[in-house]
Amino acid sequence: MKASKTVEQNGTNLEILFVGRSNVGKSSLIKELFGAKVRVGKRPGVTLRPFHVQLSDLLVTDMPGFGFMSGVKDRKQDIVKDKIVHYIENNAERIKLGVLVIDGPFFPDVVDRWDARDQIPIDIEMFDFLREVGIDTLIAANKMDKVKENEYDPLLDEIAARLGLEPPWENWKHLIAPISVKKGDLKPLKSLLKDRLHEMKRDDLFKYI
Repeated sequence: MKASKTVEQNGTNLEILFVGRSNVGKSSLIKELFGAKVRVGKRPGVTLRPFHVQLSDLLVTDMPGFGFMSGVKDRKQDIVKDKIVHYIENNAERIKLGVLVIDGPFFPDVVDRWDARDQIPIDIEMFDFLREVGIDTLIAANKMDKVKENEYDPLLDEIAARLGLEPPWENWKHLIAPISVKKGDLKPLKSLLKDRLHEMKRDDLFKYI
């Protein structure tokens, strides 16, 4: 396993891209999934450049968090967002799978706040953009351990609705994975990742997940 802030093009046949708002647990998720030594910050936006993990010919990329970044000016935040878009556009052919990581319990409220300002939330923009460029994209709804049992399915229905996926969320289990990085409950996401790798005839990569 090789981890770095730069990537060598040689030997990479497919890429899994992780994107998400700052401080949703994206880097911690990658660390738990792949055992990678990813920089994990307690302050939003500590990761300002892509971080790559090379696993055989599979490249796992942790993109900078978008949205609020502690100590980062608005202009620089815009630059970071542009770099994310350009990276995806430049590598869309190689990126076989995207994973949008969200803070499950807060996601509907975040979307509604943006809607109240007549603005499209960047999470929604990113989800739509990845799909527009032909990248199969999963939703990892993190921090679901904070949700009461009787509120679990209704919350996931709301998440699906905000993403433009008509509820009930069970109809989208092939896209939505409720997880808890803190509790080590990643089974739904691991299952979806393996499903996609199997479709690519890459069962040999299961050992890394």
